[in-house]
Amino acid sequence: MEHMDSEPDSNAPDARARLERAVRVVRSSARRYPRALLQSVLHLGASNGVAPTGLFDRIRSVDPALAWLGHASMVCNLAGVTVAVDPVLSLRIGARVGKRTLGLARLQPAPASPACIRGVDLVLLTHAHFDHLDRPTLQAMSDRGTSVIAPPGVGTLVPETFGRLHTLDAGKSMSIRGLRITAIQPRHWGARTWIDRHRRVNSYVVEADGIRVLFAGDTAYTESFSRHGPFDLAVFGIGAYNPWVHMHATPEQVVCMADHSQSLRLLPVHHSTFELSDEPVDEPMQRLRRAVSPGPSRLVEPQLGAIINLDGRPLAKG
Repeated sequence: MEHMDSEPDSNAPDARARLERAVRVVRSSARRYPRALLQSVLHLGASNGVAPTGLFDRIRSVDPALAWLGHASMVCNLAGVTVAVDPVLSLRIGARVGKRTLGLARLQPAPASPACIRGVDLVLLTHAHFDHLDRPTLQAMSDRGTSVIAPPGVGTLVPETFGRLHTLDAGKSMSIRGLRITAIQPRHWGARTWIDRHRRVNSYVVEADGIRVLFAGDTAYTESFSRHGPFDLAVFGIGAYNPWVHMHATPEQVVCMADHSQSLRLLPVHHSTFELSDEPVDEPMQRLRRAVSPGPSRLVEPQLGAIINLDGRPLAKG
């Protein structure tokens, strides 16, 4: 579910503007969640579809390679190390009541099941929101050979059936399996519910063999990334900005952040998978295409589940 911002902001609007924003957020949520909860109870609005097999084996055979699995979920092979970022492959996201998930259904089936990516070397978790940290997916893909990196306060949500769990503070770096991972503080918040305000949020820079990839996760507009570029590829979320622009950047703001961080390529995620906000489902990509500078395209637009290289060229059928 969506939450109100709990972090202090030196540029925060005045009390009236905050109240108006809160009213827009409540109205936005009321348009979606009562219907989604009813559908959850009645088992409506979600379909298993057919998850292709062999994705993990194919991506392991190509280096570097990436695949978008819907919303903010990625699986990559960088310098021979397989990495899953915010893997969410369930039919629904939200709170679990017994064996049932109460929340939003996917607008299209996931291109892989959790079993398809079981055995990845590393999982990066940016924060605890249900659309980025899905415990059923993590439980189904968990493996003792898989390490997990998460922000402070998030590790308690990670199943104990994984291998080693690493907590990484923003501004800190660590090396694992030959990758250099640096955590950056985005402009977002990490609470999973209304009361657990202790959970933090990260973006990640992954470096290997001279390649630098940014996984921004969720963020409003910020200049934080400009201090860490340049990047060969920047993966930014472009959706859920209406009325959440104080915590999710617009497509135009994403282009600015990619420009300021000297990102050679831009891969958009966090769109067309869950109905989290009020903008039409196809609007974020339409706005992003208009915002990207003309000339040789830096925009990478992978098909769902397709395996691509850093330039966006398909490498294998997804």
